[in-house]
Amino acid sequence: MAHESLVAVSYPVDDELARINTGALDGLASVVFLNGRPEDEFRGLVHAADALIGWHLSEELPAGVLADSAGPRFVQLLSAGADAVDFAAMPGRLTVASNAGAYAQPMAEYVVAVTLALARRLPQRHAELARGEFGMWKPVLTLDGAVCAILGFGGIGKATAHLMRAFGARIHAVNTSGRTSEPVEFAGTLADLDQVMAAADVLVIALPLTRTTRGLIGARELALMKPSAILVNVGRAAIVDERALYEHLRDHPDFCAGIDTWWHEPGPGSGFSTGYPFFDLPNLIGSPHNSGVTDGALQVGARKAAENVRRFLHGEAVTGVVRREDYL
Repeated sequence: MAHESLVAVSYPVDDELARINTGALDGLASVVFLNGRPEDEFRGLVHAADALIGWHLSEELPAGVLADSAGPRFVQLLSAGADAVDFAAMPGRLTVASNAGAYAQPMAEYVVAVTLALARRLPQRHAELARGEFGMWKPVLTLDGAVCAILGFGGIGKATAHLMRAFGARIHAVNTSGRTSEPVEFAGTLADLDQVMAAADVLVIALPLTRTTRGLIGARELALMKPSAILVNVGRAAIVDERALYEHLRDHPDFCAGIDTWWHEPGPGSGFSTGYPFFDLPNLIGSPHNSGVTDGALQVGARKAAENVRRFLHGEAVTGVVRREDYL
């Protein structure tokens, strides 16, 4: 029965990533790597595959290659988000799974690092010292007893809550069911958004970008928050209205934000720019969408993705299945 299945990998791999993919599927499937192959050979292998592992599908796959009746029944993403997938070009026979939770631990560490820096007002105090000011007694915040509201209580949200609780934070969790077995003070759904935002000392956005969450947080929602609150976005930029967040930060200097995902992220070789002068603001920390990027993180993600494909080929329940109606 060995190697009766075929798994195609469309993202570029080095020797280590190749070993991870082949090792996870050894004895169950043959693995072929598509990057750099001629298009006719590439298409033929995709059509012959039972499953496909990809990252940026629109960049990796020839147009229309998945629309034919032949081809894989399962597409596994290396990325945790699925908002870049063109579901209109995906036939209904295909099951698509995101790599949900694969990068949760490093992203949770990032959330805590940025939150602590902003709570202690480190960017502001640093800038003041550079100007010759010594604000020793200016107020800062503590996480001990603070409400940390987490929008999106999946892998990233739970890992963040685990670390935040160590600092004494009280967790308010928002997910699709309004229930969780985790030790939280409050659990609700997006129907409770106003209440959650008003209570938050720290608001962590770890939601996927879907039809429901796009533009979820605008000027009205930000106005509900405490004047000294902290917003950290490790989900997707478009969940928050760009202009509204900039103006709220500009007009409320005690409000702070940590932004890891941006509204206009550059492609390879392109420069980065923002629609508003965020980096003129002293109450912001920005990072280049690298909250999940640590040494070995991609290897962990590749292993998790390959293991999910193994479950699919075994006929077992897979994780991270994406509802296409959330995106179309």
